[in-house]
Amino acid sequence: MTLSLLDLEACFEGVVPSIIATADGNGVPNISYLSHVARVDDEHVALSNQFFGKTSANIRMNPRATLIVVDASNGAQFRLELTFAYSLDAGPLFDHLSLQLDATSAQVGMAGVMRLRGLDVFRVLRIEAARSTIEPERKASPQRNRLAAAAHVVDLIAAETDAEGIVDATLNGLKTWLGFEHGLFLALCEERQQLVTIGSLGYAPSGIGSEVEVGDGVIGAAAASGNIVKVSDMSRIRRFNAAVRDSSSEENRTRSIVVPGMPDAMSQIAVPLAVAGIVRGALFFESRARLVFTREDETALSIIALHAALALAFSERTSEEAESERRAQPSSPATDKGIHVAHHRFDDSVFIDSTYVIKGVAGRLLAWMLEQHLANGRSEFTNREIRLDGGLRLPDFKDNLETRLLLLRRRLEEKALPIRLVRLGRGRIAVEVEGRVRLSRDGV
Repeated sequence: MTLSLLDLEACFEGVVPSIIATADGNGVPNISYLSHVARVDDEHVALSNQFFGKTSANIRMNPRATLIVVDASNGAQFRLELTFAYSLDAGPLFDHLSLQLDATSAQVGMAGVMRLRGLDVFRVLRIEAARSTIEPERKASPQRNRLAAAAHVVDLIAAETDAEGIVDATLNGLKTWLGFEHGLFLALCEERQQLVTIGSLGYAPSGIGSEVEVGDGVIGAAAASGNIVKVSDMSRIRRFNAAVRDSSSEENRTRSIVVPGMPDAMSQIAVPLAVAGIVRGALFFESRARLVFTREDETALSIIALHAALALAFSERTSEEAESERRAQPSSPATDKGIHVAHHRFDDSVFIDSTYVIKGVAGRLLAWMLEQHLANGRSEFTNREIRLDGGLRLPDFKDNLETRLLLLRRRLEEKALPIRLVRLGRGRIAVEVEGRVRLSRDGV
């Protein structure tokens, strides 16, 4: 049987270090471990050139090398005979591997330390299976047709017309048709350069409203680069990552929501949500098993993410056009129970009866609606009037109003607070208050 580089796909996931053997001009051998080996095309592989100076020196004198790679899914080993072709320090392949390395390094507190310095590209002369005392496990055949699964999820997304339906259809569809059990749907808040969770799958608590800085970790790296970021084995960084989650100060925790995650996750993948080259958010999934997310999964997720991003953009554009012209009517509180709402202007954070709800534009929106409610008893509002109110300081471009209102509505529901938002139809929303609101600015 003739082997090709395509047959060795699982060897290039960075789970098991590869071994390279070289020799200097006098034939003295040297062996080094490699953190990253990538397939360039059907005849070439690229090796990360970070710290092994002796290997690089040997290659310059003697271009031949032998590489041992391991299929992390079943333990099979392969020997590749190589000859040096050229080096890279820029370009799409270099950027892709550099992104992967930066994202995983950031999760162990070494952002910028494990930076990719260069890639050495080798032509593969021969591939042979290496003898092993361990019998490789047989690979299970794929259980799902990823392309057909993506089509089913896209159909579910296309049937929805509002942000809530699109988010839920995306996550539930991925669970049903691709079997993903734990994931997040995040929207970009451009003014703060943060991704905010507006949909959650498989986590308790859900983490709705949790924030990730653009460029931070796997999710932030995907948003910053506009490319898929995948980690196939988290075992080496899992403990440190859990420690980082608990290291924030009490003051920061007061105004933040912890990003949900599996403490024993092994595989993670983040996919940008982009329209016309502009990132609007990200999808994130993780699993307890290694090597869960395949190239077929990456393709399926790319298709689904594109359709979800387009559907959200379309829902934002059409929500205002479909608004009813009916004037909102004053409403009366159901009870006389006092409700204290504190709005802090410096970050627009809102607390209801000392419970943190949300901050940023979503917090400003809630404070504005409650202010209108107190001034004239109004309870219903339209997207159009919200966008036209200059005092709200909505972003001039890509205000993402629908997703911000969805985030706010879900946060209020999750905390079971006496103030709720109810969607009345396309472009219309109502605030329901169970009591008498006292709104204070800056907590006073």
